[in-house]
Amino acid sequence: MLRRAFPHGADAVRQKRLQSPLGQRKALMLIIFDCDGVLVDSEIIAARVDAEHLAEVGFTITPENVVRRFAGLTSADIVEIVEAEIGKPLPPEFLDQQQAELNRRLAEEVEAVPGALALVDVLDGPRCVCSNSSSDRLQITMQRTGLWDRFAPYIWSAVEVGTMKPKPDPNVYRYALEQFRADPRDTLVVEDSVFGVTAAHAAGARVVGFTGGAHAWPGLADLLIQAGAETVINRLADVPKVAEAFAVWDGIGD
Repeated sequence: MLRRAFPHGADAVRQKRLQSPLGQRKALMLIIFDCDGVLVDSEIIAARVDAEHLAEVGFTITPENVVRRFAGLTSADIVEIVEAEIGKPLPPEFLDQQQAELNRRLAEEVEAVPGALALVDVLDGPRCVCSNSSSDRLQITMQRTGLWDRFAPYIWSAVEVGTMKPKPDPNVYRYALEQFRADPRDTLVVEDSVFGVTAAHAAGARVVGFTGGAHAWPGLADLLIQAGAETVINRLADVPKVAEAFAVWDGIGD
């Protein structure tokens, strides 16, 4: 078991902050990770499943375009968009069948994003996961990849906490900040989608875009910056150094 307990109270978090190299500000302590495409390489698998099932109902789209258009959205959101475009509802069994197939494929195929396990094992401060996936889906992907016990119980599904609104609504990030009593400007969020970056930025957090997942494409970094990320990385190993840099840099104002 690799489970760790992290302090929740603001005073406890402040006591554990590290002095920055310049002695001006204190290092960021709370690091929040999106899951799909950041910790687990699930987005490309989901895109393939979505493309296959959408083709069966006459909506032709490549896995690459599924990622570009829909990464970061819930399956229900995708169904709503597709129905609006084709002008009719999808079969009532569509979502259940798509979800069952995706869960099966993830349980058999998903791997951790390169560097995820090594990064988590060297982080000393509090961290958590904020995702649009359901808690059942998070358990499937994070247990298979060995990440569940490294974060539990601080793993939150946007549609199951707070206002239950998914990203791009900031709900899940605001919920996490409340649980840790953390200052948003002393919080670093790692996100791989425009919708996720938008949510974290709206919550007031410092956001790092991530393009190291198997689903990333040329041009994604620019979109993440436009959505509110302060910088973009393609290696999770760079997260600690970015946190140190953010600790002494207030960033660019809106």
